[in-house]
Amino acid sequence: MHVFRTLTAILLLTLASTASLADDPTRQTVVPPGWQGAYDYGYAPAVRVGDMVIISGIPAAGAGSYEDKVRGMYERAKGLLEAAGATFQDVVEVSSFHAESKDSAQFQAEFQLYMPIHREFFGENRPAWTAVGTTTLLSPGAVVETRFLAIVGSGANNVVVQKVADGD
Repeated sequence: MHVFRTLTAILLLTLASTASLADDPTRQTVVPPGWQGAYDYGYAPAVRVGDMVIISGIPAAGAGSYEDKVRGMYERAKGLLEAAGATFQDVVEVSSFHAESKDSAQFQAEFQLYMPIHREFFGENRPAWTAVGTTTLLSPGAVVETRFLAIVGSGANNVVVQKVADGD
């Protein structure tokens, strides 16, 4: 976990230095309607600094099937992104934490359910992504928790660079 935090901090510092930040960037804590409880609990649902938007981990919890929970998580993320001035097309990095998969085979089976919903929200956008299996999540009944990092406006100029090996 320490390595993950260190790498995340390096990524955030790198992005902050390359994102279009003013000399004195303003940190904007985004608390849209319905999210006051999160802020009162002790964290910001979303933070925007310059063009960078960080969405706190959103649990896929509540009533319904696995797919209902995951879709609800993505809907809440969409609302937070919009409140901060971003879209799913602007998301450059995702970290997801999965409570139900205990080995790689279970992860693969879970992703058969997860990926169609992921694609529904991201379309052709392919953010960097780390998926981690874990034993428990803070929100009761949560099957997944996901955090998002976006750079506002970056989705408008998405360029895919695919290198192939020599001879391919």
